[in-house]
Amino acid sequence: MKLSRILSNRDGVSRKRANALIAAGRVTVNGTPCRVPARDVDRFSTVRVDEAIIQPGDTAHYLMLHKPAGYLSATVDDVHTTVLDLIAPSLRQELHIAGRLDRASTGLLILTNDGTWSRQLTEPKIKLPKVYRVETADPISQETAQCFAEGIWFEFEQLRTSPATLELLGPQAARVTIYEGRYHQVKRMFHAVGNRITSLHREQMGAIELDAALAPGDSRPLTAPEIDSVRPATVDRLLVQS
Repeated sequence: MKLSRILSNRDGVSRKRANALIAAGRVTVNGTPCRVPARDVDRFSTVRVDEAIIQPGDTAHYLMLHKPAGYLSATVDDVHTTVLDLIAPSLRQELHIAGRLDRASTGLLILTNDGTWSRQLTEPKIKLPKVYRVETADPISQETAQCFAEGIWFEFEQLRTSPATLELLGPQAARVTIYEGRYHQVKRMFHAVGNRITSLHREQMGAIELDAALAPGDSRPLTAPEIDSVRPATVDRLLVQS
């Protein structure tokens, strides 16, 4: 929401008065004076006029979960146990999942109540790397890596995936890096080359790696550097460097 609107939503404060307060330097956002009425201010920011709190700022939550197999990546389900059942009850109503894994898959799952931040992490157009360790039903052919590098045609969406990398770890095991995160993308890519994934484990999203100290089912808050790695300025810098 625009800063001027946050102020003018307060009883008795006109838009003109709000702009005057901002221009006078009497308005702070998270403790820093702001003189830009059109600045976008999210719900997690604290806004004050002088010492009066206009918006207290909600608490933002960013959690890393080591997803075990058998849990549904959903906030609620009438049949299956969901990953939210692994989170403290006090947080469950606030969180959503940033980048789902299917029920059989394991590994890194991010939960947050910050929708703007999570879209930056999962939007296919931003092309943050997502890294998976997979095992397959059949040996992985030498041609698979080249096919992935060229992109795989998805008939349903009528599009070709962005180039992906495949590192062989064994005859039927590999590490795959994709840059989109479309629906069941890695499984569908292997299906397109005549193979089938028997296990899929997500190791990394962007610069956020699954904490090796987390046992399946455990979670922890993201660190400040992990959270900041998803901010637009940081993402832009990382993509330029890559």
